[in-house]
Amino acid sequence: MSLVRWNTATSLDGFVAGPNDAMDWIFAYDEPNPLVDEIIGSTGALLVGRNTFEAGRQPGQAEQATEPFGGAWSGPQFVLTHHPPASEPDPSVTFLSGDIAPAVATARAAAGGGNVLVVGGDVARQWLQAGLMDDIVILVAPILLGDGVRLSGSVPYASVPLELLSVTQAGQVINLHYRPAR
Repeated sequence: MSLVRWNTATSLDGFVAGPNDAMDWIFAYDEPNPLVDEIIGSTGALLVGRNTFEAGRQPGQAEQATEPFGGAWSGPQFVLTHHPPASEPDPSVTFLSGDIAPAVATARAAAGGGNVLVVGGDVARQWLQAGLMDDIVILVAPILLGDGVRLSGSVPYASVPLELLSVTQAGQVINLHYRPAR
């Protein structure tokens, strides 16, 4: 069965994006990473938050941040939003509204047996709170951003205990692999 997996990179001080959603900082640490290669190879579909989707398309965003994994992955993407646009900008992107459980089912069906990767802190928090997240991979980069978009977001939520599966290193990046404790 496919996993619902959250994968994100964060600065040491807990920011997944810098001020104005800047993602250029993470590409300074774009070294070979076997765990990232496994994630890319096993992902069949993406579930993306609307804010994250829009951030990747902002003027001035780093070119690599405009496509999943800098263009190393392609496939169906599902953007969760309360306000879908009148037309979809890309044939691989589908906008979904409504409850998160049917969104997971839609993404799993499209993933063709591959994993569903959750992209965006707010949507990841929703899946964690609903008990729908199977796996979490956090890549910690050796940089202090000081400001930006927090890993945990700004919305309060109940604590979610995690079980550490592994800690590995790829160049200067530390890979933390967890699953929610059940």
